[in-house]
Amino acid sequence: MQPSDSTKLLFREILLAGGMIVVLIAALYAHTGSMPPLVVVESSSMVHDSDGEVGSIDAGDLVLVHKSSFENIVTFAEATDPSNPYYGHEAHGMEGDVVIYKKNGETSTPIIHRAILRVVPNEAYAATSTANPCPTGGTYDAEWSIEGSKGACVLTWDVPGTNVVNQESINISFDGIDAGFYDCERYVHAGVEAHLVVHNWVPKHSGLLTLGDANKCSVDQGADAVNGSSGLRTLDGSVLGPVQESWLVGRAGGEIPWLGAVKLMVSGTGPGLEYVPGSSLMYLFACIGGILVFPMVADPLIRRIFSTSPDHIQAQQEKAFLIALGVDEEE
Repeated sequence: MQPSDSTKLLFREILLAGGMIVVLIAALYAHTGSMPPLVVVESSSMVHDSDGEVGSIDAGDLVLVHKSSFENIVTFAEATDPSNPYYGHEAHGMEGDVVIYKKNGETSTPIIHRAILRVVPNEAYAATSTANPCPTGGTYDAEWSIEGSKGACVLTWDVPGTNVVNQESINISFDGIDAGFYDCERYVHAGVEAHLVVHNWVPKHSGLLTLGDANKCSVDQGADAVNGSSGLRTLDGSVLGPVQESWLVGRAGGEIPWLGAVKLMVSGTGPGLEYVPGSSLMYLFACIGGILVFPMVADPLIRRIFSTSPDHIQAQQEKAFLIALGVDEEE
């Protein structure tokens, strides 16, 4: 083979590999409707088992990001309400959807946590356009629309999937009576309650109360919503309000375990492999080893199977017959 032929072959293989990657990304985009269609989990806030568990979200996993309307997100409260049409809906080892969102819409690393409940305005009036948008009281919600115009002053709230209806502040115990049971025996809560309790919470605006499965009952929205919660903070140090539609990146779909750890290994930023379970690394290296060894095992096996096929045997016999007659196969 001429050197030019080797160059052409290498170039063809590179184009083929690149084409396969493009096709794969396009297929994932067509499936999820989101770009990028995958995110790498960096932290341990969603783990269910410290040793790692397929089916829940561990650091180092790749998670599909499905584009979803805000109304289609099913919360834990709704999924545990027997009267709700979404009763029993589960995702990643627990009831309710897991969402990917940007903290207050900022450009920092998105958060992937479970949607616990949804706060919806009940009684509200249109905000004014002055410096005082709510002259007669209420909580200003810039994204809530009244008669097609954004900007509302909320006086009372509803929480679908619970007994909270038309309330000025939200009080609810996730004890299996007020709402579905959510215990706090999951890996930093202050131990204030044995189960999730939202106490005298006046939301900053409508949206989702969110929580990492491994954060016990320390919700992202902080101590204003749940006693003992540290909450998540934005780049300017503010504690989050409920997750709004404009912050939503997507809904977490299927997971591809372990493979995201490769990205964390080579990344110069973030926590690296700090939170990746040891078992995930073990399975990752086993997968890589299997991929490398498979061709060496498969090639001779395929050759052996092919050599015993009737077509191959007949071809060999015909070749031997032609050689015996002194006939060149290329003639």
